[in-house]
This record gives sequence, structure tokens and C-alpha cells, in this order.
Amino acid sequence: MEGSRVTINNVDGSRDNCSSANGLPPIPNSLGGRGGAYRHCLNPDSTPPLCTKSLTRHPSLVKIKPSDISIEPRLSEDDSTTEYMPLLRSGAWTDIGSRSSMEDVYVCADNLMHDYGLNISNGRPSAFYGVFDGHGGKHAADFACYHLPRFIVEDEDFPQEIERVIASAFLQTDTAFAEACSLDADLASGTTALAAVVIGSSLVVANAGDCRAVLCRRGKAIEMSRDHKPVCFKERRRIEASGGYVYDGYLNGQLNVARALGDWHMEGLKCQDGGPLTAEPELMRTILTEEDEFLIIGCDGLWDVFMSQNAVDFARRKLQEHNDPMMCSKDLVDEALKRKSGDNLSVVVVCFRSQPPPNLIVPRGRVQRSISAEGLKELQSFLDNLDN
Repeated sequence: MEGSRVTINNVDGSRDNCSSANGLPPIPNSLGGRGGAYRHCLNPDSTPPLCTKSLTRHPSLVKIKPSDISIEPRLSEDDSTTEYMPLLRSGAWTDIGSRSSMEDVYVCADNLMHDYGLNISNGRPSAFYGVFDGHGGKHAADFACYHLPRFIVEDEDFPQEIERVIASAFLQTDTAFAEACSLDADLASGTTALAAVVIGSSLVVANAGDCRAVLCRRGKAIEMSRDHKPVCFKERRRIEASGGYVYDGYLNGQLNVARALGDWHMEGLKCQDGGPLTAEPELMRTILTEEDEFLIIGCDGLWDVFMSQNAVDFARRKLQEHNDPMMCSKDLVDEALKRKSGDNLSVVVVCFRSQPPPNLIVPRGRVQRSISAEGLKELQSFLDNLDN
């Protein structure tokens, strides 16, 4: 943990920074000025360099009321028991798939406090994992990959009010990207975003879009996010209440996700006062225990060909073979390609223990068998024939 280093994937498999090979997204005025260099997310010789200027938050987003955050019911949270501390290991893999360009980005930081320069040493695990699936270009995904974790760690309420901080960071990132796009129209694009943050034994997953996080709890798949498709009842109702509509499965006939960062250039979807497309994430939180084995985070290219339980079963078998989260991520990507996934593929696997998943012994239940009246007659006829 102490010597860990943040890992970020870039275009065509490069892992040196968050910027696109086709041009560097500028730093907006509130983030240091357009003339400043776009800082690398990964220093090859050490931990990532710190920002020289704190990120400026939009006034309306400095404080968000807990009631304004969409949080799913918490799972298995019991403060009366001794806190379990996971041992974090992660790995990731990407593939361009059948697409002509790669618009996915991911980030793995097994030691969030250390990797982002926080002098908080309390011995508790801290980590950030994110997957960003860009559309209409890669700039929004690059921007979110770089800025979202920084908005989180630089919030004065981090890590105490972790849910409010994460929700606020999503909206701040979206607002900052709008400013960047106002300075350079060539950045116009959008991205879905899924972030998983581990603080101590607490796992918080925030999602805006159709990436998905699935927790393996003693072999059972626990979905830690909900796919935000326009056709979903909850999303359709929110879209229509915001003045939008769903046509042929698409938001306003244009976008096949109901939540995303960016897309400020798309008419009728988003404005400063709201709109049918929102960057507000849904959050789900759980307390990790010894039964929790690993977490799979993937873009929709994975979930197009894997059901959640199917992915957990597949990954569990692979981890039992080699116990390597990076190899497991590659195994999932390779299998998705075999299953003819037609999208970019990005997968992050986070293990919560040093040992591979154990073999599960399912107790055999007592099976009660019965025979029908017709079967009894046939059996009696058979026995009668034996006597004759």
C-alpha cells in the first residue's frame, strides 16, 4: 500500500497521462488558466505531481444537502461490529474492440491519500477507481479522469462526508468542463463516469451513465450501480419532468444514456439551470466484510455480453487460477471480444484480500420426492406383471 502508484490508462493503451493524443484539454480559468500546461496524471519516476493551485468550486456546489443526493439503501452496515480492513489490490485492461478509436479511460489508485499527496496517515485503506466511457470524442473522458479525483481529495469535508463530497465532485467536474469547452469548442464531447472509493471498510460507488460496478460477496453478484438508460422508468420520468423526451430508446433522439458529464454542445440536453441530461450521480454504499472478495468495474462494452453474475463467476474462476487482478481484467476483456462485444472495452478488477477466492461448498439439502397417483398405478401394474 505505502509504495503504491496511481495508474491511468490513455489512448491506445499508453498509461502516462490523461490527455488525448489529438490535443490537450486546456485548464479552465477557474482551474489555473488556459495558458497553463495540462499536468500529467502519472509521473513515471514518482507519485503524481500535486496541483500548484487549488481547484475552485462553483459557488452553488460548495455545499450540497444530503437530501439532494440520490443514494441507494446501504448494504450490510453494522457499526456494532469490529471494522474489517480490506487489503486492496487492483488491475485493469483495455481494448479498442471493433471501434475505429479508443474513447475509454480508467484510473486505479490503490492508496488515494498517498497518491494524491494528502498527509493523512491513519493506517486505514483509501483508494479511488474510475472508468470513463467517452462519446463524441475523448476529451470529456480525459478531463473527468484527471479532475474528478482531485475535486474529491481537495474538498475540505473529505473523507468525513464522503457521499456528499463525491456527488459534489461529479457536478464540479461537469461545470469545469463546460468552462473548458467555452474556451475551446473542439473539446465538445461527453462521457459516462463511474467512481468507486474505498475509505477504511466503506465502499462507495457513484455512477452517471451505463458503466457498472459489481461486487462479489462470497460468490454472489451484488450490483453496486444502476445502468442509466433513457428507457428505464425512473430515468424516463426524470427526463420528461425536465422537458425532454425518449425516442427510439434515445434521450431526445440523440443520446443512448440518461446521465453523463459533458455534452454541453448538444442542443436541448443540458444547460446551467438543468435539463434532461444530468451529471448527478447515483450513489450506493456498503461496508466491506470478510465475505467480500472483489469488485468488477466495466464500461458497457463488457456488460453488453456479460450478465453481472456471469461476470462474477467467470472472474472468480480466473482469480482462483492465478490470483492476479490485472490478468483477470484481461481475461474478462478477451472473453468479451470472443462474445463479439462491439464496443471499446475497459475493465478494472479490485481484490479485497491477498488470497484467491475460496472454493465454495454448497450444502446439499434434503430432497423430498413424491409420486403421482398415476405413477402409483403404473408401478402397481408393473409389479403385478412381475408376479404373473
